Order: sequence, then C-alpha cells, then structure tokens
Amino acid sequence: MTFNEAMALQPAWVGLWTNVLMLGAFVAPLLLLIWKPSRKAGIVTLIASLLGGVAMQFMFGAMGYVKLLGLPHLIFWGPVVVFLIAQQARGDMPVWPRRIIWGILAVICISLVFDFVDVARWVLGERAPLV
Repeated sequence: MTFNEAMALQPAWVGLWTNVLMLGAFVAPLLLLIWKPSRKAGIVTLIASLLGGVAMQFMFGAMGYVKLLGLPHLIFWGPVVVFLIAQQARGDMPVWPRRIIWGILAVICISLVFDFVDVARWVLGERAPLV
C-alpha cells in the first residue's frame, strides 16, 4: 500500500486537513518569496516542510502508516515555529508577509498538536498500523 492509498482510507476530515496543511506549509511560504524581508522565512519554511515530507516517506516505507510519522514534523517544524515568530516581529517586515507568517504558524502549530499527540501515543505503546 502506498502512502496516498493509506491516506485515502482515513476519515474525510484527515484528507481535508492534509489539503489545508499543504496550503500552509508549501503554498503560503512561496508567497513569502515575493518580499525581500520575508524571503528567508519562506525558504526556511519550505526546506523544513520538504525535509519533513521526505522523512515521513522514508519512515512510511520502513514502518508503514503508524502514529510515529508525526515525528519529522516535530523535529523540523518545532524550530521553524520559533524562527517564524522572530521573523514576523522584525521591524522591517511588511504587513502582508507578517499576516502570511501568522497563517503559516497557525497551520503548523495545529499540525504539531496532532503530531505531538500521535507521537506520544506511539511512545506509550500504540504501535499498530493505522490502516
């Protein structure tokens, strides 16, 4: 079973959330590349998202669709949250990039809550595949 096939077997809200997550973690950071003061924030967020996605694919190949798949998000996006908070607070950051950064932060932080719960449950023994 592929990762996409496993995702398709999840409840409908998971698929909807995945679409929101793609917009927040991959599309919105592209918008930050428009303004010079926010380019670094966009690039850092995109790199972290790509690394997290690649790590999840490798983990899926090794372990299947398990709760531990949230670990790469915790590893890569945790520091990005701190970085983005600092970036949006810069005095030279225009209003629209600042708003986009807050949107990205909202999506990433919501995802990190889900991921933290899933990883904690895996650590506590819930290791059965989800599909």
